[in-house]
Amino acid sequence: MAMYWREITVNWGESDPFGLVYYPRIVAWFNDTEHELFRIIGYPIEQMIKNDRTTFVMGEIHFRFIGPAAYGDRIVTTITLADIGEHTLHWNCKAKNALTGAAVSEGRATRVYARIMEDGTLKAQAIPSEMVNAIRELGDLKHLGPNSGPKKVGDSRVMQPLSATRPPTPSSGSCRP
Repeated sequence: MAMYWREITVNWGESDPFGLVYYPRIVAWFNDTEHELFRIIGYPIEQMIKNDRTTFVMGEIHFRFIGPAAYGDRIVTTITLADIGEHTLHWNCKAKNALTGAAVSEGRATRVYARIMEDGTLKAQAIPSEMVNAIRELGDLKHLGPNSGPKKVGDSRVMQPLSATRPPTPSSGSCRP
């Protein structure tokens, strides 16, 4: 199954003086990790919203705090695809201290693929097969080609010029479990 990780730094205000990470920040860490994954495979969320008024929205989340993460700590956030439904992605999420390997948090998140309707409401949609294939290919590391860009002119997975997206940072990456 597909897995993606990235390394982050705990920012000022994301935890209390004892290293207890505020729940909304844990959710944001994994949300940002997932958004980066979509950008890497050619589906930047902001372009999905702009180009075809679709996005992935939170359907259900369950996270638990395990150990401290203080200001300045380096944390590795990992999302692993547990299941793909017609309209949903189910992720297992873990955060660990990059230096010590100590667990910080873990949980699950279900994302629903939805169309943003004219009145602002959301309607669940089937995840396009091209996107499902790109997510599955992530587990095979096919997205890490020499250029990580489209393999041929007109590759439909790329929704904007590659130069308009920021390149992957050396501290982020993907691996197969």
